[in-house]
Amino acid sequence: MSTVSTSIAAFELSYERGFLPLHDPLTRLPRAFDAWETVALGLPKLLISDQLRRTIADLPPFPIEAISDSRERERAMVLLSYLGHAYVWGGPRPELMLPARLAVPWHQVAESLCRPPVLSYSSYALHNFFRFDTSREIECGNLGLIQNFLGGMDEEWFILIHVEIERKAAPAIAVLDVCLDAAEARDAEQLEVLLSQVGSSLTSMYATLQRMPEHCEPLIYYHRVRPYIHGWKDHPDVPDGLVYEGVEAYGGHPQQFRGETGAQSAIVPALDAMLGVGHKEDALSSYLREMRTYMPPTHRAFIESLERRVPVRPFVQRAGRRQLTSKYNACVEALEAFRSLHLEYAAAYIFRQAQTDAQNPHAVGTGGTPFMQYLKKHRDETTESRL
Repeated sequence: MSTVSTSIAAFELSYERGFLPLHDPLTRLPRAFDAWETVALGLPKLLISDQLRRTIADLPPFPIEAISDSRERERAMVLLSYLGHAYVWGGPRPELMLPARLAVPWHQVAESLCRPPVLSYSSYALHNFFRFDTSREIECGNLGLIQNFLGGMDEEWFILIHVEIERKAAPAIAVLDVCLDAAEARDAEQLEVLLSQVGSSLTSMYATLQRMPEHCEPLIYYHRVRPYIHGWKDHPDVPDGLVYEGVEAYGGHPQQFRGETGAQSAIVPALDAMLGVGHKEDALSSYLREMRTYMPPTHRAFIESLERRVPVRPFVQRAGRRQLTSKYNACVEALEAFRSLHLEYAAAYIFRQAQTDAQNPHAVGTGGTPFMQYLKKHRDETTESRL
C-alpha cells in the first residue's frame, strides 16, 4: 500500500481526487434559482442570438440568501462566472459594465469563496463535471460538463481532459509532504519509493494530455472555445477593466482580473515545491504568485505549506545514491515533458492561429500574458533542475 500523509485532509485533498472536490460537484441549484439555471442552460443558443445581454439583465434578483452550503456556493460561482463572461464577451464588442443584477451576487459569492469575481480554473474545470456512472472513475469517457458556453465536442473535451489530469495527479499530490518527511529523515529508500509514485502519476498525467487532439481541434478551440475565457486584465481590447455596477466595494471603478488559465491549477506549483524546481524572480514568478489568488484558499495554503519546507533536491544531491538520483531525475524529466507538450499545444492551438478578432488575441494568453515566452521559461527552468 502506498504511503499517504493524513495531513492532506486538512487541505480538503484526498488520495483518490487530489485537488478535485471531495464530492462530485452539484449539477443544479435549488428551485429558487430556476430562472438563472434556465438562462445558463440556454447559453449555447443565446450566444448566437442578439438577446443574451438583455436576457441576463432581465433576470429576477439572485436569491443568494437561499444558498446553504459549500457545494451550492461553488455551483453558484460556476453559474455566475459563465453568465458574467458570456455577458462581457457575447457580442461584437466586449461589454465594459456588468449590470448590478449580475455583478452584485457574483461579487458576494466570490467573496465567500475568497476568489475574485471572474471565471477561474476552479469553476471552469474542478467544479464543472459530472459522472455518467458514479461507480466508475473520474475519467474521460465517463464525464460530461455541467456548464458550457457554446457547447460541442471540442469544448467538452478540452475541459474534461483537465479534469482527468487532476485525477491522475492525485496519487502524487497525496505524497508530496511525505516525500519531504523522508528527505528530512534522510530515509533514501523510502524517498525512492515515494518518488516512483510521483513519477508514475506524472506519466499518467502526460498520457492524458496527449489525448487532447482526439476531440479538440486547434481551429475550433481558438475560435469557439477560447474567446469566452479571457479576463479583463492586460487584455488589449479591455484596457481599463470591467465595471461591476452596484458593487460598493469597487466604488464604480473598473476592476482588472485575469482570465481562466491552467496556471491557476495547483498541481504544478505543488510539484515544483517538493522537487525544488526554482523560478527566477522576474515578471513570470510574480505572475505565478498572482495566479494563486484565483485558487481555492485550501489549495493555496497547501502549496505554501510545501514551500515553507526544504525541497527534496538538496538531500538527493548530498545522498549520492545512483538509484535515488535516477528516481528524482525521472520526476523532473516527466514534469519537463508535461510542460513541453503544453508548450507545443499552446503554439498549435493559439499562437499559430490567424487572429481575426481583437477580442481573442493570439499572442496574449487568456491570463493576459505573453504565454509562449512564459511557457518556454517554465520548461527551461524545469530542465535546469535535473541532477
